[in-house]
Amino acid sequence: MLIHSPRLVALKRVRHAFFTRAGGVSKGVYASLNGGQGSNDDPADVAENRRRMTAALRMPDGALVTAYQIHSATAVIAEKPWTRAEAPRADAIVSKTPGLALGVTVADCGPVLLADDRAGVIGAVHAGWRGALGGVIEAAVAAMERVGAKRTRIAAAIGPLIRQPNYEVGTELVESFRKADPANGRYFLPAARADHALFDLPGFLAARLKAAGIEAVDDLGLDTYADEARFFSYRRSVHRRESDYGRLVGAIALAD
Repeated sequence: MLIHSPRLVALKRVRHAFFTRAGGVSKGVYASLNGGQGSNDDPADVAENRRRMTAALRMPDGALVTAYQIHSATAVIAEKPWTRAEAPRADAIVSKTPGLALGVTVADCGPVLLADDRAGVIGAVHAGWRGALGGVIEAAVAAMERVGAKRTRIAAAIGPLIRQPNYEVGTELVESFRKADPANGRYFLPAARADHALFDLPGFLAARLKAAGIEAVDDLGLDTYADEARFFSYRRSVHRRESDYGRLVGAIALAD
């Protein structure tokens, strides 16, 4: 049910987890630990799943917050829990509030968890290709610094996401990346289909973290598309023409 980053486990004040799809109450395509409030799953089942995740982090009920994710480069600072209706439109959340758990929901995009243990500042980032290219990682790091973190002390972990062998994209996406920086071409390999390429999302995320001054980075090396037993995958659901898909949660918290 839980996957941990060795770098984040070593931090005394930080609790975190990348949750798999196991250990919940949802059924069908959502089986079983679906954390997606935006899915078409039974809201009561999603609420129970999120309660279990919060308990696994040893946080009080209602402590887990997630944003209304829009594939942006927007980072917000959380000081207290909010409801789904109150959730800000953003793709990164930062906090220095003990007892508050920050989460992101993913189903192929990259969950990135960040922590400056000394300052007591944490962050959670939803990083798909659009947000990553737009600067969501940099926005999260800047927000962490605004509340007392130092980027040279921040540790980061890249959780389960779609990896290059299974991430086929069109040439228009390749060109968008090359337009932003010609060196971005190194994150693409030729695909079997003409006019397509295979994108290295975790490699791109790791490079953006390093460019932002984050040297301590764990890439857990896990592929959501390839590992159906443990992970939901948006792209896999599309290929199978399924009606919907579950969402994984990556979450981080400060102990009281």
